[in-house]
Amino acid sequence: MIAVAIDGPAGAGKSTMAKKAAAELGFVYVDTGAIYRAVGLACIKKGIDEGDKNAVEKLLQEIDISIVFLNGEQHILLNDIDVSEEIRTENVSMAASTVSAIPEVRKILLDLQRNFAKRDNVIMDGRDIGTVVLPNAQVKIFLTASPEIRAKRRVLQLAEKGEEADYTTVLTDIVKRDYNDTNREIAPLKPAENAVIVDTSNMTLEESVKKISEIIKERADI
Repeated sequence: MIAVAIDGPAGAGKSTMAKKAAAELGFVYVDTGAIYRAVGLACIKKGIDEGDKNAVEKLLQEIDISIVFLNGEQHILLNDIDVSEEIRTENVSMAASTVSAIPEVRKILLDLQRNFAKRDNVIMDGRDIGTVVLPNAQVKIFLTASPEIRAKRRVLQLAEKGEEADYTTVLTDIVKRDYNDTNREIAPLKPAENAVIVDTSNMTLEESVKKISEIIKERADI
């Protein structure tokens, strides 16, 4: 099996680009961030403070998170309910960042993530895929862009969904999440030692996907 690990900060376009590259190469795409978002959503629904370590650990024993693929698309189920769309809001994004810093959360979700790479050729994206989840991945890419560019892209993405978003607020959230992700004690966001760093600040989506696909083909020898 060939494993491709794509890491990077919030709003770097990892999911969009990884999904397109996977479709082009015939790989299975796994969005690991969606798993943490499901935990964040569960906290919100239960009225639990995402930073309350004990409460979140207790909640993990009461919920079931699973991933299914329908027509090649990944769907996240929380207690057998499809929450694939519901987890894409900004408040869930921030909740996911907070719960992901809790060691027990990462420990429980680690095996779920690794099992995918045992069954298929995968492109998996997240914050610590190349450093922790799949340290032996044949291809490691660290995808990034400036905070300002990421905020602009996020605002446009939300607008396409019919959701209004304030650029300054989105930028503030991105900067805050960058700080949380890079400064947490467990599995902080950072490039793996042998990762190829790709800055897409000045690239179009098509150019970014082409670059990623070229790296994968070269590194995986396919």
